[in-house]
Amino acid sequence: MNRLLDLLLHRIVRAGDLELIDSRGKPHRYGDGGGAPVVVRIADKRLERRLLRDPHLALGEGYMNGQLRMERGQVFDLLALLASNAQQRPAPNWTTGFDAARFLMRRIMQFNPIARARRNVARHYDIDGAIYDLFLDRDRQYSCGYFTDDIADLDEAQLAKKRHIAAKLALAAGQRVLDIGSGWGGLGIYVAKTARADVTGVTLSREQLSISNQRAAREGLQRSVRFELKDYRKIGGCFDRVVSVGMFEHVGVNHYARYFRKIRQLLAEDGVALVHSIGRSEPPAATNPFIAKYIFPGGYIPALSEMVHAIERSGLIIADIEILRLHYAKTLRAWRERFLANWDKAASIRDERFCRMWEFYLAGSEAAFRYQGLVVFQVQLVKRIDALPLTRDYMAEAEQRLLQQDDAVDARPRMAGE
Repeated sequence: MNRLLDLLLHRIVRAGDLELIDSRGKPHRYGDGGGAPVVVRIADKRLERRLLRDPHLALGEGYMNGQLRMERGQVFDLLALLASNAQQRPAPNWTTGFDAARFLMRRIMQFNPIARARRNVARHYDIDGAIYDLFLDRDRQYSCGYFTDDIADLDEAQLAKKRHIAAKLALAAGQRVLDIGSGWGGLGIYVAKTARADVTGVTLSREQLSISNQRAAREGLQRSVRFELKDYRKIGGCFDRVVSVGMFEHVGVNHYARYFRKIRQLLAEDGVALVHSIGRSEPPAATNPFIAKYIFPGGYIPALSEMVHAIERSGLIIADIEILRLHYAKTLRAWRERFLANWDKAASIRDERFCRMWEFYLAGSEAAFRYQGLVVFQVQLVKRIDALPLTRDYMAEAEQRLLQQDDAVDARPRMAGE
């Protein structure tokens, strides 16, 4: 085994029980032996060298390509063990050269003009939609759920997320609502039904657009909900409410100022906007290279300082910020467990390599929320300082009303096939 790799693992892994079998079949032990044992085999000697040069990319590629194999435990167990140890003993500087270069190049990598933004979205969201049915909830909510003490189910958590966001928007009947990055239409349809609002959703995914409009038609909401294939930079009109969930991560740091200026331009004078985004609780950094290369090209998770700087320069006022901490870790665990339970179906749709790539993406993301400082920001914005009630009580009151509405819908008799 590469001696430097052995030294690196001994330096980082002090807690836990890790056994690594090198490409010659020789076992190496790391940690204090506590906790569930994790055993991993390196099947290709070249991977040992790549792990030294660029560990954040090589680990994911090695697992995806079958060069790194789990012999005991799952890949999440390996990533959690490494990430939890790295909290106390970060990797030495000589292993971070590629990461430093990526940080210097990040504005180039995140340059997302409209044509490139469309290509990036298609890479992820326009794959066979059956893949998403294997791990998402019934509503295809592809963002952080909202877990409370009495909610453990993914479908309930995603419904609670929609309630939580709708409550912060302080909605009223007849308001014009814009949903930037509307996904498969779930939030827009929920807002139209519960608040009797007029909703416009925009997406860059043709697959999402088709499904969203089909769903609105089935609900009989064609007059109150419409979905369009449009970049946020091309939207016109005036809206009482603007909401954006899980889309800001695709904007790119170069475009933050324009994004928030556009929200201000679209928002009515007494309007309210809410931006829900994954965020980092540390200073600005670079996108994880595996995620950037295989999962979300052009994507970036912002630091709050980066968002606030752009908001301040836009003329918008921050009315409220909430940090959701482990909610996304719980969401990702539910997605991962569902995906693993449907592995054979996913492999029949794509192949085994895709399944390993997707598992690593979900496992690595969960580990990042548990051990590497990722959180979710919900940032509420206004143009006028008096656009909302003086205290936050209105949020809790609206959330309770929506809960009662949702419970009433769940309790009503259903027709066959509904």
